[in-house]
Amino acid sequence: MSSRFQLPAQRTELSFTDSKPLYSKTEALAEAQRCLYCYDAPCTKACPTGIDVPGFIRKIATGNVRGAAETILDANVFGFSCARVCPVEVLCVGACVLRLQYRTPIEIGRLQRYATEPFVGTDVLRKSLARFAGRTGHTGRTCHTVRTGRKIALVGAGPASIACAHHLVGLGHKPIIFEKRGVPGGLNLSGIAPYKMHAHDCLREVEWILSSGIDLRTGVEIGKDMTCERLLKEYDAIFIGVGLGKDSSLGVPGEKGPGVLSAIETIEKIKLDSSFRFDGVESAAVVGGGNTAIDIARELAHLGIGDVSILYRRTEEEMPGYAHELKAARVAGVRFIEKTLPVRVLRENGKESSKSRGLVVARAEKARHVPGTEREFETQMVVVAIGQVGETELISKFPDVKCDSNGCAVVDEKTGRTGNPRVFAGGDCVNGGKEVVNAVAEGKRAAVAIAEMLRE
Repeated sequence: MSSRFQLPAQRTELSFTDSKPLYSKTEALAEAQRCLYCYDAPCTKACPTGIDVPGFIRKIATGNVRGAAETILDANVFGFSCARVCPVEVLCVGACVLRLQYRTPIEIGRLQRYATEPFVGTDVLRKSLARFAGRTGHTGRTCHTVRTGRKIALVGAGPASIACAHHLVGLGHKPIIFEKRGVPGGLNLSGIAPYKMHAHDCLREVEWILSSGIDLRTGVEIGKDMTCERLLKEYDAIFIGVGLGKDSSLGVPGEKGPGVLSAIETIEKIKLDSSFRFDGVESAAVVGGGNTAIDIARELAHLGIGDVSILYRRTEEEMPGYAHELKAARVAGVRFIEKTLPVRVLRENGKESSKSRGLVVARAEKARHVPGTEREFETQMVVVAIGQVGETELISKFPDVKCDSNGCAVVDEKTGRTGNPRVFAGGDCVNGGKEVVNAVAEGKRAAVAIAEMLRE
């Protein structure tokens, strides 16, 4: 399948090897045959998109790999990337009943990848894409793909919008996605740790899904190139799936200057920029306690920075990042320092334009600075990973669409509908930054609700 989008050939991310390599046929069969094929399986309940996990694993065990792929993609059209990037350890694998017997749980994610890898991006299941779409509305009945002539605009080309658009195609509508960048995929393309998935694999999946009948228009920024009022005038419904904005700042003296980087922007450069390097950097401090902080710390360690630390203001037990991810970071040589707050970025001559030489940090109790505990922490580079700001400015341009205190769109939990009855939203711009599988589920939820609204 030829690509209409181009990525740099010599990307830094290509130096990263796969942390969970693709199973061979023998490995997949052996793992699939360990499954108990539970009735009312807890692994399926733990999946936000409701994939029939025992069903697809049984098909692998009987040699029906195509059938396994169809079972997965019928529930989650992003089943290929979710197999690689989902925190299965706390979702489907975390719910595996073998854990109750103190046995090794089934490697569901790796089996899911084994099933989908041969087909995503090929012509083999292309005709099935439309059949996968629109299948699982609130009635559970197969929907007829009679063309309705109704047009839905989707803002942003991340997993939430693409999943919503794919479902709308199956429901007979015409979705048009507007993306301000030149390449679709959202954070699935630019923000996934490269030891989980490379950008070209994300793009292969995205283009394959788009081929189901989705119109993508890149280089169009809503609010600038096209107004929200025009969208509401020309389209029957709107879906907002713009994700989140820039990394939040520390708000400490000396932060604005060389040597202090944004985690999201840094990960994007590692994945997509062929010229990005850390030449001469021997130490780095990552500030934050979420999975983004852990990801960038592991990436820095892989790229040859010998002394990488994560500084977190609370305890390890309180951190939002997953325990299995932190364990892997420690194996990679990353240090974790809890109950520590940055107070100031140190500069060589005291000017923000000069080279950074470290941090002043203090002990934190209940995430608050304890006066009198300040000390210097030597590091050549600081990476800020304390969360992202919401896209309040854009979201609020839509009439009657409100944002909460975190800058996320306020929606009805069952439908994704905002305060404007024709505007829906999902993904990170609503949930504040969850997993790809959550974005897919929220996109499907909104598609069903949009279709119901258009039938009224």
